[in-house]
Amino acid sequence: MRRFLRPGHDPVRERLKRDLFQFNKTVEHGFPHQPSALGYSPFLRLMAIGTRSGAIKLYGAPGVEFMGLHEENNTVMQIHFIPDQCQLVTLLDDNSLHLWSLKQHSGASELREEHRFTLKGPPGSPPSATQITAVLPHSSREVLYLGTESGNIFVVELPSFRVVEDRTITSEAVLQRVPEDYCNRRSCELVEALREHPKNPDQVLIGYSRGLIVLWDLQNNKATHHFLSSQQLENLYWQRDGSKFISCHYDGSYTQWPVSSDNRQPEPLENTVPYGPFPCKAISKIYWQTTKNGLPYIIFQGGMPRASYGDRHSISVVHGSQQTAFDFTSRVIDFFIIFSSEPAAEFDDPSAMVVLAEEELVVIDLKTAGWPAVHPPYLASLHCSAITCSHHVSNIPLKLWERIISAGSKQNIHYSNMPWPIDGGTNVAPDPPQRDLLLTGHEDGTVRFWDASGVCLHLLYKLSTVRVFLTDADPNDNMNTLGEEEWPPLRKVGTFDPYSDDPRLGIQKIFLCKYSGYLAVAGTAGQVLVMELNDEDAEHVVDHAEADLLQDQEGYRWKGHEKLKTRDGSVRFEAGFQPFVLVQCQPPAVVTSLALHSEWKLVAFGTSHGFGLFDHQQKRLVFVKCTLHPSDQLALEGPLSRVKSLKKSLRQSFRRIRRSRVSSRKRRGGSGNASEVQEANAKFDQDALQEMELAPVQRKIEARSAEDSFTGFVRTLYFADTFLRDSSRHCPSLWAGTNGGTVYAFSLRVPPAERRMDEPVKAEQAKEIQLMHRAPVVGILVLDGRSTPLPEPLEVAHDLSKSPDMQGSHQLLVVSEEQFKVFTLPKVSSKLKLKLTALEGCRVRKVTVANFGSCKTDDYSENDLAVLTNLGDIQIISLPFLKLQIRYPCIRKEDVSGIASCVFTKYGQGFYLISPSEFERFSLSTKWLVEPRCIVDMPEVTSNNHVHKPGTENAARKS
Repeated sequence: MRRFLRPGHDPVRERLKRDLFQFNKTVEHGFPHQPSALGYSPFLRLMAIGTRSGAIKLYGAPGVEFMGLHEENNTVMQIHFIPDQCQLVTLLDDNSLHLWSLKQHSGASELREEHRFTLKGPPGSPPSATQITAVLPHSSREVLYLGTESGNIFVVELPSFRVVEDRTITSEAVLQRVPEDYCNRRSCELVEALREHPKNPDQVLIGYSRGLIVLWDLQNNKATHHFLSSQQLENLYWQRDGSKFISCHYDGSYTQWPVSSDNRQPEPLENTVPYGPFPCKAISKIYWQTTKNGLPYIIFQGGMPRASYGDRHSISVVHGSQQTAFDFTSRVIDFFIIFSSEPAAEFDDPSAMVVLAEEELVVIDLKTAGWPAVHPPYLASLHCSAITCSHHVSNIPLKLWERIISAGSKQNIHYSNMPWPIDGGTNVAPDPPQRDLLLTGHEDGTVRFWDASGVCLHLLYKLSTVRVFLTDADPNDNMNTLGEEEWPPLRKVGTFDPYSDDPRLGIQKIFLCKYSGYLAVAGTAGQVLVMELNDEDAEHVVDHAEADLLQDQEGYRWKGHEKLKTRDGSVRFEAGFQPFVLVQCQPPAVVTSLALHSEWKLVAFGTSHGFGLFDHQQKRLVFVKCTLHPSDQLALEGPLSRVKSLKKSLRQSFRRIRRSRVSSRKRRGGSGNASEVQEANAKFDQDALQEMELAPVQRKIEARSAEDSFTGFVRTLYFADTFLRDSSRHCPSLWAGTNGGTVYAFSLRVPPAERRMDEPVKAEQAKEIQLMHRAPVVGILVLDGRSTPLPEPLEVAHDLSKSPDMQGSHQLLVVSEEQFKVFTLPKVSSKLKLKLTALEGCRVRKVTVANFGSCKTDDYSENDLAVLTNLGDIQIISLPFLKLQIRYPCIRKEDVSGIASCVFTKYGQGFYLISPSEFERFSLSTKWLVEPRCIVDMPEVTSNNHVHKPGTENAARKS
């Protein structure tokens, strides 16, 4: 019992723990979930994105990122940067305004909320009187103009948000200058747009939704011009010299208006319906950009013919005879144009168009012929096809890294070479200490390789497994192909494509060997592909093999999906990872576990029916093992037949509850009238529980019945060179853990290299361990004579790890959902265990070995277990003594998908999905920390007619 006593307080160990462990959520990778607003500062060259959950994120040069969160968690409706300042204003859907500033602290800039404000009307006024619809930060940097639903425009001071009531522009004052017949016919209605004159800051253009447009003199507080449109107004845009402006309308038209120096009634210069004459959708935003060659760029959102293209999300670019309607696969939230912002410049000369769609960010190069897309260094659309699994590989060798980048660059030939145009701020974070890869498997059969070394998660290469199989889609289809006379001239852009040709293509497991370049991927329909890296395009035949995991057992019939059909003959593959062998599991169930040993040239795979071992050098199946229990009928129904088994699942749940109650009565000494079967089950539970000694902080574990469904489900596979048969000879081995708490161990005979192709790999079952509590086995690990985890395949050969100690006795660590247990090898006798609290519902979901280095000295590091539970907690447990070191709350326990998606790294970091499109990155280590650290400076500026030099007040705001 000594080992179960609660340890005393050790101050030395406590200090060491502080040097080793620290929990931080560091950065969010990917694309913001449910974006709702977009802003851009030409002065700071920063972009801001707001979301429906109240988050606001700023982006500049790669590595320059800031994040803020409104306490209200309301939708961000609008974002406006204060001209020539490190400040911005957000408008939420609760009608509140928030002022944010970039302030410098400890050598880096931080985004802070300074003030908040809600516009209030006089007592008794309706909410529409102060419901803000348009915001204009004035170039004086002193006030905001707020247009409302009532047609009134309020003026508030910055940064105090004090309403200047005597400067309010009322709709009544505006209508005094409008012809009487117009006043009688319609009211002003809501303010749709406010635009400051580009050359005269004392004039503001006001656009009302019914079509009235007014040029207002701020000095004399009166209207100097009014413009009457017969169509409902959507937006306004000034031309650079202020001589004309453009209005766009609900009927899909836009109009040019001259602004004369006298007070004559202006007539429109030109009214255009670009996709008429049939009824068209509204043009919601428009830019008119001047160029040196005289031909303007006209860029507008919407305007498509309603009947035929009303469901398209498009932005059209027109330049002379060139016209393209960029067609997005998700709704366009907003867009902006990057152009020359120097006041002295004569022309706009647009360089790029930045489009925020609901599911991705797309940047179009307007300088290069054909207007290609720009490859984004961040804000990647991780969920372009739904993520189905993740795999992290640390410390990638330089040669493999360069080969992957080379393969990816050949895929990116259609992208522009333009430098990233949003380049504000300076990244001052230290360079990443190593090269890390995050691999994501997707529903459409692709695997994406991401550079996860630093703050920016950048796509390096995309691998597709579709070419191996026959699907309904023709790979030669090109959605961008247009005939010469095609109208409208639509062109698909972006990578978001939520539709999969076949759900069976989905990738479920990935295993990459960074030393050999071998990659194994496994999918939804039992397909296991082994690949190797090739720097050139190649055409070859993919070898096929079948693994019958049921081993012709009678009485079993698979009710799930069929296997994927494969292509006959040779298949052409582009440079990168190319499959050379396909192992097809039968029945074609989801592959639930995968392991690759590149030194032995073996790949192991498991499903809900069993597991198998394949020699990918000889391309030969070594063995299969059926783990199916006679009661595992659910395992034969497949993922698409689960609804049928709902009643059975409920029935089994009630049976389990009854068994639990019976066993509880037995433990209390009660005598129930249960059946013989229930008594037998209760006796089994009691015997199993009596075997478990209880430490003060532990609880009894509810033992499970062998009749529980999916007991044969293979949860984990592990290769090890260890002592399996006797203590004098070690040999290669394969270990498998199942959902029913069973561990199988097979000894392997791998021929030496000189006879590797001549002699077969042989396997023989050596051990079978049944955990008494029958909880699912989620991890298996062998510790060498120094109690150190065995190195990865080829790690020692590359001088990146010490050779394992084969002199001392080895230990086997089996991690189930409910306990950690250490066995001696080769006898497999129990040595040590740590139990989790079963009665509180705590279960292990993920476990990995992580190396933690001290932040105080480079001379000390240790290996520990990083454990994620179903409660969202992360626990660090020491090796080999299984002592709980520290516990951190990380993920909400209700976030089941976040917990399921979590992946740990080898050096104490981790990733999990906080939305379908975003990974949250966290660190458990004091030494390995990847987080944004950047500075945004505010130089002296010259803007419009104002010359501004940061004084003492603004120097305090300087970031």
